[in-house]
Amino acid sequence: MGNLEAIADIHRLKYRYFRSLDLKDWDTFGDCLAADVVTRYGTHAMGEPVHYEGRDAVVDFMRTNLDNGIITTHIASHPEIDLDSDTTAHGSWVFEDTVIVPGHAMIRGSGYYSDTYRKDEDGVWRIASTGYQRIYEALSSLEDMPSFKLLANRWA
Repeated sequence: MGNLEAIADIHRLKYRYFRSLDLKDWDTFGDCLAADVVTRYGTHAMGEPVHYEGRDAVVDFMRTNLDNGIITTHIASHPEIDLDSDTTAHGSWVFEDTVIVPGHAMIRGSGYYSDTYRKDEDGVWRIASTGYQRIYEALSSLEDMPSFKLLANRWA
């Protein structure tokens, strides 16, 4: 496989990671992660950085914390992917995210992901480690925005 094809596969992997997270497709989300994945998510809204090891722990955390009608949208761009070998790579992505907790709050933010990728024995690229540093995170109470009306919620 050429370098450009491997980089394109890694781009698709990260986009699939965000799509499956936002659509709560937990099987697809889990398949984006190596079995021994290490994660570090930094969020002030949760009070402290969130660190998990292992695919099952990460999927369980996301499933538990993004249930109950919570809406998320992640936008990623500016990928910088470097291949370290035929089976390993590392990269950086800028992202913006929105989290809406209906009836309570909206969180908006941005930051930079730093990832490592590994091509597993089945020939599929997966995220071996991922984490981000926030540029900003802002929390708004929906009670403070009386004109805010959620017109559609796939999860309600």
